[in-house]
Amino acid sequence: MSALAAYLAAQPEVIRVRIVRVRGSSPRDEGAEMFVSQSAVHGTIGGGQLEYMAIDEARALLIRGAPCGEMDVPLGPEIGQCCGGRVEIALVRMDDVMRTEAIKAEDAAQDARPHLYILGAGHVGRALADLAQHLPLRTVLVDGRVAELELCDAEVETALTPLPEALVRDAPAGSAFVILTHDHALDFLLADEALGRGDGAYVGMIGSATKRASFTSWTRARGGSAAGLICPIGAGQSGDKRPEMIAALVLGEVVAALGAKVAVPAR
Repeated sequence: MSALAAYLAAQPEVIRVRIVRVRGSSPRDEGAEMFVSQSAVHGTIGGGQLEYMAIDEARALLIRGAPCGEMDVPLGPEIGQCCGGRVEIALVRMDDVMRTEAIKAEDAAQDARPHLYILGAGHVGRALADLAQHLPLRTVLVDGRVAELELCDAEVETALTPLPEALVRDAPAGSAFVILTHDHALDFLLADEALGRGDGAYVGMIGSATKRASFTSWTRARGGSAAGLICPIGAGQSGDKRPEMIAALVLGEVVAALGAKVAVPAR
């Protein structure tokens, strides 16, 4: 059950709050929405005073028993926001049909998330999974070692396999691959597999410039190419080699490579 489905199941009366028109600058775009009951809120239309006003109006509608409402809000000093634009908001009391449609839309957005394969569940791999769990990605942490996977407490998928190259081969087009196993030979095999697909949004391998040079020689000898490989990963931005810092820099590279594909769904 998705988070939205669980929320709607627990709330008998809910107002859907949706931005239907934006003029100028605003915290969220048209289509952004949240769901408001008397006791809980799911989603966001951008926070700040605009969101507080919309929540208050939604709860007022619930108290009045009104089926719908609308707001036209200038985002200026008069409400304590400085975006400078203007937004129009539609508020609608949800019936069973709307609830079903909202859950279907949420499920579709979840299914459309780009895949991130973290190949190696060591310290950096687990740190990367810990950060990635908060983004609209379908993250899969892959390793052949049970003990390493069991150390991961992030809410991501895990795959225990002695043949991670098969997962790389079968991944959806546009996936991102971060390769950081405990074995350089396996790293080379996985990088070669990912690059050979030709459709990965990001292929990165942990290591140094020397490791990249070694991989380049290795793959050329096999008739392959290192073109498109990011190695070292997260380089040129910090000398800090703590796993958490490396993970943050690498995830920035991944998100930039995926681009609009990781845009947060409107809800």
